[in-house]
Amino acid sequence: MKITADSVAEMMKSAPPNRQKFYWDDDLAGFGFYRLPSGVGTWIVEFRPVSGGSKKRLKLGRVGTLKASEAREAARKTIAHAGLGKDLAKDRADERASGTVRDLVEEYIAGKEMKPSTRDFYNVTLKKHIVPHLGSQKAVAVSRVDVQRAHMKMSRTARYSANRAMALLSAAYVWGAKRGLVPEGMNPAASIDRNKEEARERYLTPDEMTRLGDALREAETVGIPHKASDSKHAPKEKNRTIYGPHVTGAIRLLMLTGCRLREILNLRWDEYDEKRGLLLLPDSKTGRKTVVLSEAAQAEIDGLPRVGKYVIAGRSAGLPDEQPRTDLKKPWAAIAGRAGLDDVHLHDLRHTFASVGAGGGMSLLTIGKLLGHADAATTQRYAHLHVDPTRAAANTIAGQIAAAIGGK
Repeated sequence: MKITADSVAEMMKSAPPNRQKFYWDDDLAGFGFYRLPSGVGTWIVEFRPVSGGSKKRLKLGRVGTLKASEAREAARKTIAHAGLGKDLAKDRADERASGTVRDLVEEYIAGKEMKPSTRDFYNVTLKKHIVPHLGSQKAVAVSRVDVQRAHMKMSRTARYSANRAMALLSAAYVWGAKRGLVPEGMNPAASIDRNKEEARERYLTPDEMTRLGDALREAETVGIPHKASDSKHAPKEKNRTIYGPHVTGAIRLLMLTGCRLREILNLRWDEYDEKRGLLLLPDSKTGRKTVVLSEAAQAEIDGLPRVGKYVIAGRSAGLPDEQPRTDLKKPWAAIAGRAGLDDVHLHDLRHTFASVGAGGGMSLLTIGKLLGHADAATTQRYAHLHVDPTRAAANTIAGQIAAAIGGK
């Protein structure tokens, strides 16, 4: 039959066939449609991928959803591609068989060499941000528009985490392309507009440090007045929550060393060189790291009860399957709140350590070494606090010039 909009409409109005029935176009060989006993019609095209190869059939879409002219054009392109050696039927089958975005990212996380802490962070990012928006989509079918829309939705509740999710997704596509999991060069997460990020600058003032010190002593002696949301695992006496020396000691060590939270919570006793006053960390964020301890920091460590293999004992301390303490969120919230520091995060204690050094005239190079920065540029965030040595130099230079020119 001559397939036109009118002829197909007329055919679709007729009684449905008793079994699947095919109709082929007189002009374009291989183009047609079929009807089922249910009355549904589907556009199809038949072609041979290569000369002498077996014939293949590709569904183009439903009759009624796809116009006759549109179906004809799609069939013409399919046949033309086949003549050039491109098998659209195989491409579509490969797409159906390919893994999802979740599969791709999971394989990347499992197959890429990375630190355990990084792997844990990636798994959380995948579960909380990527899977809800893109996880079930085929990795090879995701477009840049899909990813940009997903990023916008993520950003409504977690602007910075949305950026981390895009970085993870982009890395997974680059990794997957090298291993044939997605087409070479395919990366729909590349060049996505990210949310603007501003470095947080919160340092404790001398008065705030004093208040925090008072709250720490109160926490480990008489206890912090507790609320219903406080840790149920800490003993309560006279409506107060007492926090043990490992909790308060961890907070003090964060301030006295400038270490990262996980560096303190994962610290083992065998990584503490008591004689030389060093922490020999085998695997920090920037790799192996040696922390030079002050007398105050070493005294804090020496004063902690030795329970288990970790300096900061967790709930499983001393048990065969001992694990480090996971976090300090609840104790810190109570202690910081008691000190009137509700806007202070634990990581701000590391910034405070650096800010005291910069404000005291210590070189940025030395501060970077104490903090374990792999890149000197990272320490530059404290440059604006490093004013006393610069002012002294300015006074020396300007003083000589003023004397020469007769300045006041």
